[in-house]
Amino acid sequence: MRWRKTPRLWKALGLAGVLGVAAGGAVIVRAERRRRAYTPDEIRQRLHERAGGTPPERRG
Repeated sequence: MRWRKTPRLWKALGLAGVLGVAAGGAVIVRAERRRRAYTPDEIRQRLHERAGGTPPERRG
């Protein structure tokens, strides 16, 4: 009778896999949304701060 429990195990593993993929996708989408919230000037400023240099003067 052990063979009758096997489909339940596969269903549970499949469901866990689907939930894992969905959760991973949600994390990626949240990070992408946060990344896109910066304006180009803010991104430029952050990159210059990381590099340790001063931002070049803009010619306007």
